[in-house]
Amino acid sequence: IGDTSAFKKLVEEQDAQIMLEEEAVGGSLFNDINRPDSSIHILIGAKKFMEGWNSWRVSAMGLLNIGRQEGAQIIQLFGRGVRLKGREMSLKRSAVLPGPHPKHIGLLETLHIFAVRANYMAQFREYLEREGVETEPVIELPIFTWINEPALKKELVIPRTPEGRDFMAEERLLLEYDKNIRVRVDMSIKVQMMVSTARGLHEVRAQAGLERQIPDESLDLVDWEQVYLELLDYKTRQGWHNLIIRPEMLRQLIGQIDYTLIADEAVVFPKTFAERELLQQAVSAVLRKYLDTFYCHCRERWEKQTLEYRPLDENDPNLAFNRDRVAEGKAAYIVTVKRSDTALVEALQKLLAEAERLYRQEDRDLPRIHFDGHLYLPLLVQETDKFSSIPPALRESEARFVRDLKDFWQKEKDGMMAAKEMFVLRNLSRGKGVGFFENSGFYPDFILWVVDPQQHTQRIIFVEPHGMLQAKAYIHDEKARLHERLPQLAQEVAQRSRREGISLDSFIVCATPYNELYQRYDDGTWDRAKFAQHHILFQERNQTYDYIRELLLGGGKVPATVES
Repeated sequence: IGDTSAFKKLVEEQDAQIMLEEEAVGGSLFNDINRPDSSIHILIGAKKFMEGWNSWRVSAMGLLNIGRQEGAQIIQLFGRGVRLKGREMSLKRSAVLPGPHPKHIGLLETLHIFAVRANYMAQFREYLEREGVETEPVIELPIFTWINEPALKKELVIPRTPEGRDFMAEERLLLEYDKNIRVRVDMSIKVQMMVSTARGLHEVRAQAGLERQIPDESLDLVDWEQVYLELLDYKTRQGWHNLIIRPEMLRQLIGQIDYTLIADEAVVFPKTFAERELLQQAVSAVLRKYLDTFYCHCRERWEKQTLEYRPLDENDPNLAFNRDRVAEGKAAYIVTVKRSDTALVEALQKLLAEAERLYRQEDRDLPRIHFDGHLYLPLLVQETDKFSSIPPALRESEARFVRDLKDFWQKEKDGMMAAKEMFVLRNLSRGKGVGFFENSGFYPDFILWVVDPQQHTQRIIFVEPHGMLQAKAYIHDEKARLHERLPQLAQEVAQRSRREGISLDSFIVCATPYNELYQRYDDGTWDRAKFAQHHILFQERNQTYDYIRELLLGGGKVPATVES
């Protein structure tokens, strides 16, 4: 395929017994490349391969005297080879997917480039590194975990769907109108700047756009077939194979659903082809957001009807991560280190041989937190870019939360916490962790158990530490509002599980300082007490405000004497 004249001449000169045939009339062979029974294994050509075609099968490229200088064209050519279907059309490589994987799958997911006189490779490597792409050979080291078995003997429970139940296998969904779903899409133009005044720097924000509805006459300009195809593509990328979308339903839905579109007038009343494209984007965005919420509501209803309290043991996915990737069948971090960093590799290998230091101490070779209240050790912290891990190590706000929790427990375990026991577990993401399906799924970073052995009660708290500079108003902040729905869910799960004395709660631990957030959040009048009332706590610890104390003992009720 492609410009084969030079290849033909070379073959004819080297071996006259090789027969070459041309097909003057025929369809494009590109259409057959992705067929499972395709007989095409090699493409021979030149720059015509840089654009205009797509294949999941590219695994190697051989370049002869092209791309002598790094530039947009050679990057575009490489882009032909990094496309990947992934498992179940996830478009993701196996390294970020849970579950067992075929042996040597990593080799099949790697694009191999062989080049002659390729002066651009060094510059291309620098380009990839600037974009955060790993270019050096790496070594993977398993860091085995120690499971806190004494804690598991406390009969801790965790809300899980029963084994053998599968939402996608059991439920077949048809996209339809749901009067309880409200959608908000912001396509406004935002401007942010810093202004210097006599009193110092001040931040100024401006937003162009009003809340609008798309009129019927504008909907006549929409390419509904394109909208349908975009939603199908989105559904496939999300892996929602049990959801059916009927094309004729989309125009009807946009006229029924309760949505708020914040946009300029030109978006809903287009006068040019460019503005018509904005209208197309707005319709797709509204329906995509509705699709997200519809699917998540359906899954959440199913889970509310199936969730039960199951005893937490070492086989729970939150404790058994990466077992399929380790020959010993133990839970382990997979730590990836550049092979060229021999000092770090040697330090980690030495650390792995010293279990007491790995599980009971903290050092800089492998940043980690030692806290025996956590259900496994070590608990890695991402303080350097010299290594990465699966699952990811703790971010700064997460590590700070665990250290604050550890400090509070050590000081108060014989004081205000004397009658209680406390345990914490890093909650993993999709496929392993405990999630709640607001929007595309919310998996709080930590699960905290406060156990009262005398009263035979367990308070299970889901904690999410993160910054909130981009947070929405509370009414639209579904992560923050999770605590409102958990008491009712706890009752339903308890009744189904025939378990008493178990409550569910949730908190957002805000890494953004109060003075930076309060004017932007909601109506700008909330003090710390009102934030706490809505289960949003700031990472502050002093004599009048200790977010760990309020989380464990206050239930979100900060004393009214605390001033903003």
